[in-house]
Amino acid sequence: MSFISYIAHPLLLISVVIYVIAAIGLDWDPGAASLGFLLATVLYLAMLELIIPYERAWLPSRREWGLYAVYFVITMIGGALAQLPVMAVVSMIAPLHPLLPLWAQIPLALLLSSLASYAVHRAGHDIPLLWRLHGVHHVPDKVNVGNNGVNHVFDIVLAQFLVQVSLALIGFSEHAVFAVGIFIIAQGYFVHANIDVRLGWLNHILASPELHRMHHSADKAEAGHFGSDLSIWDRLFGSYTWRPDRKPRAIGLFDPGSFPRNGAIFSTLVHPLRPRKKPAPTPP
Repeated sequence: MSFISYIAHPLLLISVVIYVIAAIGLDWDPGAASLGFLLATVLYLAMLELIIPYERAWLPSRREWGLYAVYFVITMIGGALAQLPVMAVVSMIAPLHPLLPLWAQIPLALLLSSLASYAVHRAGHDIPLLWRLHGVHHVPDKVNVGNNGVNHVFDIVLAQFLVQVSLALIGFSEHAVFAVGIFIIAQGYFVHANIDVRLGWLNHILASPELHRMHHSADKAEAGHFGSDLSIWDRLFGSYTWRPDRKPRAIGLFDPGSFPRNGAIFSTLVHPLRPRKKPAPTPP
C-alpha cells in the first residue's frame, strides 16, 4: 500500500475532530455545517478513489456520476425537509442542562446511535416492507463514494428520524447529536469509498471499506456488516463475516430482478408503493 493509503482514514478522523470543535465553538448553524462537511467529505474521497482505487472497474463513468448526482439531490432535499421537524423535535426534547459534560456525552451518544443505526439497517434487510425501501441502495453492481447516495429518500428519512430523536429522548444535547452526526457522515461515506485502505485490527472496532464491500455482496451467505460506523455490533450480534483479504464474489442484489434498474429513478421512487409479487405456487 502507498503512504496515502495509510494516512487517508486518520486524516478524515482528524478533520472530524477539528470541524466539530470549530462548528460548536463558532456557533455554526448545524444544518449548514453538516451539509458543508458532507460535500467536503465526498470531494476528498472521490479524489482518493482516483489516486488509490481498490477496483478500477468500480470507478464511476461520467454518466454514472450524473445519475448519482440526481439521487444525491433528491436525497439531500428529502433529508433536509425531514431534518426540519427532526431538529424541531430534538430542540424541544434535548435537555438544556445535560447531566454529563459534552466530552462524556459524545462517546456514549456514538455508541447508542451506532446501535440504533445497526438495528434500523438490519431491519431494512430483514423486514420485507422496509427492504422495499432499503433495497434500492443495493441495486448497483459496484461500490464507490458516488453511489453511497443511491437510496430511497424515505429510507434515509426514517433512519435519520429514529436515530437522532432517540438520542435526544435519552437526554443528549444538540451539540452531542451534531458531533455524532459529523462522525457518521465521515464514516458512512468512507466505508463506501472505492479506495485501497486496510485498517487491520481496527476493523474489529470501526467499520471500513473492507467490511462494507462484504455487506454489498450478492451472495447472502457472505453478506453482513450492518454497522456503517462501528463494527462492534456486527461482532456482538453475529453478522461479522470478513476476514483478512476476503473479497465479495459479486456486488449487487440477491435477486436482481426484484428492483428497477438504477437509471429508472421514477420507478425506483414508486417501487415501495407497488403491490408485491406473490411467490409462485409450489407444484403438487
